[in-house]
Amino acid sequence: MKYSYEELAKMIDHSLLHPTMTDRELDEGCLIAAKYQVASVCIKPYAVKRAVSQLAGSGVLVGAVIGFPHGNSATEAKRYETELACEDGAAEIDMVINIGKALSGDWDYVERDVKAVCDEAHERGAKVKVIFENDYLTKGGAGLSGDDFKKKLCELCERAGADWVKTSSGYGFVKQPDGNYNYKGATEHDLALMRASVSGKVRVKAAGGVRDLDGLIKVRDLGASRCGATATGAMMDEYRRREAAENAGQDIETKRPAIGAGGY
Repeated sequence: MKYSYEELAKMIDHSLLHPTMTDRELDEGCLIAAKYQVASVCIKPYAVKRAVSQLAGSGVLVGAVIGFPHGNSATEAKRYETELACEDGAAEIDMVINIGKALSGDWDYVERDVKAVCDEAHERGAKVKVIFENDYLTKGGAGLSGDDFKKKLCELCERAGADWVKTSSGYGFVKQPDGNYNYKGATEHDLALMRASVSGKVRVKAAGGVRDLDGLIKVRDLGASRCGATATGAMMDEYRRREAAENAGQDIETKRPAIGAGGY
């Protein structure tokens, strides 16, 4: 295998963010995260205490989303939400930028917004991942092309103290001409662009659309160190299947997902 089980498992932030998630489903998700020894669970702020209790001694971190999923909360609300999450035991914070302010070109506001969360989290020993929601940024804004817009956000977030820049929330659905909604999430193009737009001090997280082991491996190949996922069990069970077959001397045929409109 190209990477070890631990290298891939410790890339995964097991996502437990669906709006209808019950306490029982949260508990089950924490058990999955502990079983597969992923990096963290990524959960809603009210659930941090419960997840910390569930995962005590497991080696799996608890991360909380802030201003999720659309980033529209006032900066002080984001800062306070971060404070509460850290007090409850969150070791990582996934915040969403103020997308409307970014598209308006109010870069000072966006940077202050990110910095307020980073400063609060870092003071409390937590790390911060900053979500761009790239599906909303493909056409660019504020006089910039989509790629230049994302590059500027990367540079801004690094100045503000971000530990990771992150592609998506997983909930950035874009209305199509036929009235339906869809999203691409993490794409190869965006991951490569974001990796090239920050220094080695800042890491990259993929989120949205990474649903199988080959997608996870591709994310790592592109330089991302974390990946949000709900299909954790399927991906890591597939790793063990391939590993066992490889050890037995069998050939493994894999189907790498196409790169394009569907992301991973």
